[in-house]
Amino acid sequence: MFYLQQIGAYFLMIKEVFNRMTKTSVLRKLILKEIDDLVINSLGIVAFISFFIGAVVAIQTALNLTNPLIPRELIGFASRQSVILEFSPTFISVIMAGKVGSFITSSIGTMRVTEQIDALEVMGINSLNYLVFPKIIAMLLYPFLIAISMFLGILGGYVAGVYGGFVTNDEFIAGLTDDFTPFHLVYSFLKTFIFAFLLATIPSFHGFYMKGGALEVGKASTTSFVWTTVAVIMVNYIITQILLS
Repeated sequence: MFYLQQIGAYFLMIKEVFNRMTKTSVLRKLILKEIDDLVINSLGIVAFISFFIGAVVAIQTALNLTNPLIPRELIGFASRQSVILEFSPTFISVIMAGKVGSFITSSIGTMRVTEQIDALEVMGINSLNYLVFPKIIAMLLYPFLIAISMFLGILGGYVAGVYGGFVTNDEFIAGLTDDFTPFHLVYSFLKTFIFAFLLATIPSFHGFYMKGGALEVGKASTTSFVWTTVAVIMVNYIITQILLS
């Protein structure tokens, strides 16, 4: 019953976010700030993880190709499929639930503790629109981050496979282009947009409605990470079941 109430409160929050819009000139500045905080500042960690995970996928695939009848092109094929279908959209989103989600929850939670949200409401500002809407718009650029992750993941697989001596350049490229299905990109970016919405709203919900002091801000950040991760994994299963089964 408690969880149903939480879900109901979450959807009521989403509805309120799009009511009583803040002035466009104010929102523009807030959106640019959120893009810098949530997307640009995440480029480094996403690039680092993507490159090396792509390399690990290629190496592990190569080491498990013990049958000489299996073509080495499978290394490039496996790297592409792993990175595009699951690693970049889903695994990176789980990591971002920790980085971006904790940042959103702690920043809004701190405003709640220091009564800044109360001050916004006293001034007649829709605090949910002021705080959450710019984050949702900023996270529309999240698929751009995932596109970079896909590129670097495949590049990492190429570097590890070719320069590690597991596969030749031509074999990796052949596997990379073999049996490519454009719909897989549509599937990946579709769920990335949904993940972006979840990454912006679930942590905002936990930060906005938290109660207590500074200690509770940390607890709310942990809770938001857990529930954002659960939501990402569940939505990933549902979308995969609908689109790829």
